[in-house]
Amino acid sequence: MTDTSEATHAMRIDLHSHSDASDGTRPPAEVVRRARERGLDVLALTDHDTVAGWDEAAAALPDGLTLVPGIELSCHEDGRSLHLLGYLFDPDEPELAAELARIRNDRLIRAQGMVDRLRGLGVDVTWGMVRALAKGEAVGRPHIARAMIEAGAIETHDEAFTEQWIAQGGRAYVERYALDPVRAIGLVRAAGGVCVLAHPRARRSEYVFSDEVIERLAAAGLAGIEADHPDHVPEDRARLRGLAAALGLAATGSSDDHGAPTGDRLGSETTGPEAFAQLIAGASGGDLRVPDRGREAR
Repeated sequence: MTDTSEATHAMRIDLHSHSDASDGTRPPAEVVRRARERGLDVLALTDHDTVAGWDEAAAALPDGLTLVPGIELSCHEDGRSLHLLGYLFDPDEPELAAELARIRNDRLIRAQGMVDRLRGLGVDVTWGMVRALAKGEAVGRPHIARAMIEAGAIETHDEAFTEQWIAQGGRAYVERYALDPVRAIGLVRAAGGVCVLAHPRARRSEYVFSDEVIERLAAAGLAGIEADHPDHVPEDRARLRGLAAALGLAATGSSDDHGAPTGDRLGSETTGPEAFAQLIAGASGGDLRVPDRGREAR
């Protein structure tokens, strides 16, 4: 998998996707099937704060697709949400596993609080509606947004993520427990994995982080920057690629597909094979999953 020969350059690699184990709309088995149908050779499953979809995805891998077991970790930086993509780590490492359980538990408490606030604002959503949409423990704002659509309060997913509703600082927003990103990087590294900073220049302002923040995370052991993302404009992509090169980090590209809410965009952004090889060379806690059940590749 680390070969960078001419043949490998044709590989299509997407390192950020979600299933209904968190806030995607499709089961892990369907995600990997769709990934192969889209011509992908490598897909990372990176559900929010959970690894619950790994086994189903691995068991359903179609021929020709390699699975990168991953996660999207919830962090806070200066009072704002910062997301880290972790890859190829040992999910049973005790300290990391304990933190993931704490994050998932607080997700439930926070989501219930937002439902209560929405009801106080006259939105006819219920906790039962949200739980029916969230099949796993990783309950998030996208589930609440979908419940708001079902209730007829809004028409589109993006309408929920405004100050009127559940954007950070919005009328129904509730803070939750999240990791300091430097500590999160340390936890993933201690579990043998590597971290990439997710969508650091996304259009929603709560996810925009300065070069100085990225430099500090690089000094803490960050392995890469997600430069090519559907929410990044061309000038920010170029800036992030230059910053990654200056810091010796991998510059990745990913679809951040969530299924229906994001237009089933698997493979819309991809990672170059050299960047992928750089990432997996730094990981020792987990293995790539391949279709022939039980055989693992490194």
